[in-house]
Amino acid sequence: MASAVPVIDDIAYEDLLVDPYPSFRRMRDIAPAVFVKAANLIVVTRFEDIAKIERDPATYSADNPTSLVNRVMGPTFMRKDGAEHAVGRKAIEPTFRPGTIKEHWAPLFTDICKELIDSFVDAGEANLFPALAAPMASLSLMRMLGFEDVSWQTLALWSQSLIDGAGNYARDAEIDQRAAAAARGVDEAIEAVLDYHRAHPNPSILSSMAHADHPMPIEEIRANIKVIIGGGLNEPRDAILTLALGLLGDPVQRDAVLAKPELWPAALEEAVRWISPIGMYPRRTTRPTDLSGVALAEGTQIGLCVGAANRDERRFAEPDLFDISRPKQSHLGFGAGPHFCAGAWVSRHLVGKIAVPMLFDRLPNLRLREDDAPVIRGWVFRGPVSMPVRWDA
Repeated sequence: MASAVPVIDDIAYEDLLVDPYPSFRRMRDIAPAVFVKAANLIVVTRFEDIAKIERDPATYSADNPTSLVNRVMGPTFMRKDGAEHAVGRKAIEPTFRPGTIKEHWAPLFTDICKELIDSFVDAGEANLFPALAAPMASLSLMRMLGFEDVSWQTLALWSQSLIDGAGNYARDAEIDQRAAAAARGVDEAIEAVLDYHRAHPNPSILSSMAHADHPMPIEEIRANIKVIIGGGLNEPRDAILTLALGLLGDPVQRDAVLAKPELWPAALEEAVRWISPIGMYPRRTTRPTDLSGVALAEGTQIGLCVGAANRDERRFAEPDLFDISRPKQSHLGFGAGPHFCAGAWVSRHLVGKIAVPMLFDRLPNLRLREDDAPVIRGWVFRGPVSMPVRWDA
């Protein structure tokens, strides 16, 4: 007989933001699913359980009208299943084709990265979050969206406000207000350029949505652009810094990658396993079910904590270590199943082939500052928020 979901009431929310991994380990050891009172959510933390859930969308649905993502952003295709989800993904597919990424977007990404590094290369030191990662991710996404007259700082603020709102399980009213303001700003930015993209087909996301076989209604365009701004900026921004952090923390691995550039793809995959930028996303049970011995009632809201699953010792040896030489295994850093991240190939190209290789190529003897350690935050979304470095100018 399946048991009830255990309750954990002695984890502080701040603990999850600062360093969630000890709490994740405890959750994994207690049960397949646990209710974390500070987050007001049942979370699933084991790799095999999340993989099982992603193979069974009929029981564990992404279609969740009460999810924070829907409340903040609207009814996005990421919170739909089956045909509705497939239609939404197909509408943006032209922008994300491998050929389009290689031939159209990669040269633009390269130019953006070169200009950013040019702006600080002579200084000998910088904080890579505001100097490179945030503007690189923001400017690249701006071009892909098809936005005009929006600063990278504004898009970055919108992204952070939206993902904070989507992860606001503590129900902080100020976070909700910032998310609502960001949503209004995104709607206005769409309105300013949508007619142009309807009249001039191009590789941008807005153009793809407007010229799909069945063009998206405006309310769906607005919702889907918001969810893309959330994950599409956050994920490559944090992956840039996480990959750089992993290599800077281990000179042997750094030297190996620099000596053998063919190792860059493996290094990126290990980085997003080690610190998963998108660390948790929701699902809803459509019927009573037994998850590895824990009973879940119909309509139960659960969080799939891939940031915990990607450090599951049942799946990965010494999971807390960044190790580009570990045996090749699938991870959940880009999700899984039908909801596998639509922008995964963009991130792999932008981060693993352009931004971080160029960073190490252009900044000789790049190193972390001994007097100012990196700061990493978050659990629903996680990554370095400050990363001071020096190099030989």
